[in-house]
Amino acid sequence: MQPVRPTRVRYVVLAFTVAVYMITYMDRVVISNAAPVIQKEFAFSLVTMGWILSSFRWAYALFQIPGGWLGDRIGPRRALALIVIWWSAFTSLTALAWSAASMIVVRFLFGIGEAGAFPIATRSLSRWMLPGERGFAQGITHAGSRLGAAMTPPLVVWIVTRYNWRAAFVTFGVTGVLWAVAWLFYYRDAPDEHAGSNLAERDLIRSATAGAQRRVGAAVPWRRILSNSGLWYLAAMYFCYNYCLSTYLDWFPTYLHQHRGYDLKQMGFYASLPLLAGTVGDLAGGWLSDALLRRTSNVKRSRRVVAVAGFLLAAAGIVPATLTTDPQTSVIWSCIAFFGLEITVGVSWAIPLDIGGDCAGSVSSVMNMCGNIGGAISPAALAYLVRAYGWNVPFLVASSLCAVGAALYYTKIDASRRIELA
Repeated sequence: MQPVRPTRVRYVVLAFTVAVYMITYMDRVVISNAAPVIQKEFAFSLVTMGWILSSFRWAYALFQIPGGWLGDRIGPRRALALIVIWWSAFTSLTALAWSAASMIVVRFLFGIGEAGAFPIATRSLSRWMLPGERGFAQGITHAGSRLGAAMTPPLVVWIVTRYNWRAAFVTFGVTGVLWAVAWLFYYRDAPDEHAGSNLAERDLIRSATAGAQRRVGAAVPWRRILSNSGLWYLAAMYFCYNYCLSTYLDWFPTYLHQHRGYDLKQMGFYASLPLLAGTVGDLAGGWLSDALLRRTSNVKRSRRVVAVAGFLLAAAGIVPATLTTDPQTSVIWSCIAFFGLEITVGVSWAIPLDIGGDCAGSVSSVMNMCGNIGGAISPAALAYLVRAYGWNVPFLVASSLCAVGAALYYTKIDASRRIELA
């Protein structure tokens, strides 16, 4: 009698997670691609637009831990559906903004919803993905987010030119609600609760993730989590990463339009290219890290080597992208730099799974909170730096922070040191 082959429900779960990552980035970069039109309609200065962009990121940073706690407390099935519906509503409500203050409030409320997305989604994968699949899983989910972001510029430009900028926000908001309904229908918080997962798949997952599994609703051991020094080095690295990421996501379209001289349609095309390169970087980083792990069984080295290489490539690539006088050469080097930056992200999100186990949602929320403090500082800081020194200095700052991220990975971050949760 042949053994029963394991079902592949975990890959459908992964596909759902990829889809929600796409939606998170589509919803958050609508505004950066509509920014030139919004600035013109409301006569917003670059600094005012910087604070509007920052309002989302401050909410996103400050509500990371509450979001991760919610996923660990009530389970990712209910928690993720709840927050997706919340942020989708405020994506659409951005269309009703009538001033800088109203837009700041709506974007802040939007950020509260999106804050829990990555920690809760990470928690949703912790019960389903095998250790040897985690780097790739995190790579492909973040590739989905960058692909969503890459698809958004031409879509937003098309909607804006055919209708108006408000129609773009309404369109993207509806998409998230549809995803939430499908998620509630399909996903379950553990393989044992899913009717489509057979015993072979459940045994495979259970044997590979041996260790205490916490029940939904169990108290989160925050004292043990927050006293772990390795987590804070991870968080510092992610501050550097997110500062640089925000520079590209929030300002690259405007940079191309105002500094490099591209018109609106050209901007939509060229702004998507680094994001497409980043999509490849996400896939490559996660795959390479898992391949090294399977070959060496050394989780510390397999995460570290890939991340250091990615940060160094980003640091080096940003310099010629910034200093060249040719717009197309700048875009090419920006693609190389963003590819390098994104090589690191699947590795960075695999580490909370490596060290956090069944509290991966809470562990990743601390990392993402600190990272997004960097992301929140970045938009307004860039606006002030541009006003004082021009467009080159903000990108050279990003290059320096990539070098710091590489140093932190090389000297301090160890994916083999699990947090003792009990």
